[in-house]
Amino acid sequence: MAMEADVAEKSGGAGAAAGAGAGAAAESVGERRSRFRRICVYCGSAKGRKPSYQDAAVELGKELVERGIDLVYGGGSIGLMGLVSHAVHDGGRHVIGVIPKSLMPREVTGEPVGEVRAVSGMHERKAEMARFADAFIALPGGYGTLEELLEVITWAQLGIHKKPVGLLNVDGFYDPLLSFIDMAVNEGFIKEDARRIIISAPTAKELVLKLEEYVPEYEVGLVWEDQMPPPHSFVPELEPGIASS
Repeated sequence: MAMEADVAEKSGGAGAAAGAGAGAAAESVGERRSRFRRICVYCGSAKGRKPSYQDAAVELGKELVERGIDLVYGGGSIGLMGLVSHAVHDGGRHVIGVIPKSLMPREVTGEPVGEVRAVSGMHERKAEMARFADAFIALPGGYGTLEELLEVITWAQLGIHKKPVGLLNVDGFYDPLLSFIDMAVNEGFIKEDARRIIISAPTAKELVLKLEEYVPEYEVGLVWEDQMPPPHSFVPELEPGIASS
């Protein structure tokens, strides 16, 4: 999916009509102050031990709302996933949750948040989330978050996409991972320019700003048959608010 900025609507006419058109255009610009339409957020289905993790999830959701960015995420309504999705949805932005059918009884409680798309398995989940997104952010999380994060970093390294990838490094949560990656660079397993694929910051506001300013530096020269095509359509077949592929 190409990263595009919304174009303000053009209005014409004179007098009151022109004023109304200008006001509408200004409102449109105010609603979207980002190059991104939608950001994919990876995070835990648990809340974590520190309240700062939970605060960061809410703040990230509010930052996306402030910039007029929609959310795609793993579809759960619990843990950090629930916090960030509710913050975005409550702020009036669109939320797409992509979740395997088998995980729905475990990770979706109560009313679904926004638009829930049920898929057949984990591979399809990750592919659909990546196709919908213009950028990626990882909040604190466990094995699943790390696996999703490292996969989109690897895809960037292979030239499958050029979308920004960011770590919301709350209270230094990702410091050990970043140290490991730096060691891999020093030991010759990761190239210096590939290291710069990863963007990190301690706050949501700082991280999103860095993602906005990101310019891809890493070039691999490979050509892929499937260069992150637009997401395919889904046919609703479950309960209201839930779609299935």
